[in-house]
Amino acid sequence: MGAPTTFIVPCLVSHCSFQIHINRHRKQIASETNRWLVKQRNMPSDALRRLHGLNSHLTCVFCNDFLTYLFFLDNLSDDMNDLSIAATADTVLSTLRNPHTYRASHVGKMTKERMVLTASAGTQQRFIKSFGLFFQSIQQQAQDRASGAIPNLDSYISLRRDTSGCKPSFALIEYANNLNLPDTVMEHSVIVSLGEAANDLVTWSNDIFSYRVEHAKGDTHNMITVVMNELGLELQPAVDIVGRKCKESIDHFVDYRLKIPSWSPSIDEQVQIYVEGLANWIVGSLHWSFVTERYFGKRGAEVKANHVVEL
Repeated sequence: MGAPTTFIVPCLVSHCSFQIHINRHRKQIASETNRWLVKQRNMPSDALRRLHGLNSHLTCVFCNDFLTYLFFLDNLSDDMNDLSIAATADTVLSTLRNPHTYRASHVGKMTKERMVLTASAGTQQRFIKSFGLFFQSIQQQAQDRASGAIPNLDSYISLRRDTSGCKPSFALIEYANNLNLPDTVMEHSVIVSLGEAANDLVTWSNDIFSYRVEHAKGDTHNMITVVMNELGLELQPAVDIVGRKCKESIDHFVDYRLKIPSWSPSIDEQVQIYVEGLANWIVGSLHWSFVTERYFGKRGAEVKANHVVEL
């Protein structure tokens, strides 16, 4: 039997009952982000081309600049070794920690223009810490890529929660909604579990949707590849396993949402806003993955309808 030429993606949209919201300011936000990108004169033309058709404004309007910037860093890191990533991380994190004194390079200037926060101290701390974990994890990813190593499933799950960039993105839920949640609330086991369930759904489903592109590049940082390697499976059975884990992560989110404790009326209201933001990430990412041209080109609607992906 020859290598497969297609696979079937699981219908995750139908498993997610969360309401989808479309922001009426999305086109204006997209235009402003595009204007900002065009102003980056030192950005390589290839980097700009790879962001064309991203349509990140359809998944995260209020933080569209950051999400576009995050995809830019993700694309950039694909062509970097671990030392180059470490240098980029130092520039970005130094800019965030010392925005008024650090002399920034091109990437640092992009950081200073759009990523310096005016949020609460706790939100800023969570954002910078999780952004640091993002860089540490993609550095490990670069080392694995260079050596051809494929991690085991447990190690991959832990690493993927940081390479996804979801954690700093989730901190921006607080920023966008002007929340001021204490560390004791954000570190509560139920809130942490809700964040992990949302992160897992976004990242594991992304591994399914992006497999076509990553397979073509020979990139092994993908749960499907990890499952195939660890369990000795062919492509479709591995896709099915990852699909089941995605559905389980949605179920876990629903279960943990019922277990949210009460702190005070003011805190409880902010927690509900934050958790609704996590739910929006789950349902929004599922729909956006078929709208962006990043994974299926112009055929996203077709794949969403018939679930068939051609390698």
